[in-house]
Amino acid sequence: RHGIRVADLFQPERLKKRLAFNRQVKARYLEGSSDPRADLDRTYAELLGLVELLRPMVIDISRYLFEANRTGRSMLFEGAQGSMLDVDLGTYPFATSSNTTTGGVLTGLGIGPKMIDEVVGVVKAYTTRVGAGPFPTELVDAIGDQIRTTGDEYGATTGRPRRTGWLDLVALRHSIRISGVDSIAVTKLDVLDSLSEIKVCTHYELHGQTISEVPLDLAELAIVKPVYKSLPGWQSDTTGLTKFSALPQKAQAYLNYVAKDLGVSICLVSTGAKREETILV
Repeated sequence: RHGIRVADLFQPERLKKRLAFNRQVKARYLEGSSDPRADLDRTYAELLGLVELLRPMVIDISRYLFEANRTGRSMLFEGAQGSMLDVDLGTYPFATSSNTTTGGVLTGLGIGPKMIDEVVGVVKAYTTRVGAGPFPTELVDAIGDQIRTTGDEYGATTGRPRRTGWLDLVALRHSIRISGVDSIAVTKLDVLDSLSEIKVCTHYELHGQTISEVPLDLAELAIVKPVYKSLPGWQSDTTGLTKFSALPQKAQAYLNYVAKDLGVSICLVSTGAKREETILV
């Protein structure tokens, strides 16, 4: 545990010692390096230059949130990245370096589980993945390209194309269970508007058996075969609709099927990129 923590910035001598120790630990990697970040004195000076900028922002967030909760304030916690990228419960090693489930809220902010009253899972009307890793329902065809183009599925920073595929109910069951999801917010429904047929993965085939949950060894997601149920597309423009009853019957049927399978309610449906293009159910 060699990490530099925010508190170290306000103790210059301790900071310098920790930097020196890190420099020593990494010496064999840095030998002969011309990277300016390998310059210990330069790094130390840069960090000291951040102290006054950061000082007014540093508080005991755990205590702050605890007091806010005790006085009845409403709080919204938002996680980053998808549940299947969780370092412990996701598709390791194709994962991020933190807990992206509801549990990450507790450990990341230092709050107790009783401070969370409701968990909303956010899911697209189809499935996407960025970068490498298993993706059982991936569409490497014209439909996948169409979903990517219509849904503008490109990395916000890198512009890298996202991988696209049909909705994976098996992976969603796993995600809902490990995060304790009460209801789901379904986004980008309008991206599927023009499709005549929409498939959802209900089960996997693995080693000659049909399974309804992700395998114990998540690495086996790379060899499962998806089992699909086909649903009729609505082939009607849903962009901007703000009432569930205004959706085409086949779109309602699609959403209801997903909710029933997952055993959760739908609290929100997104029908466009604008904030107001939202159905509150």
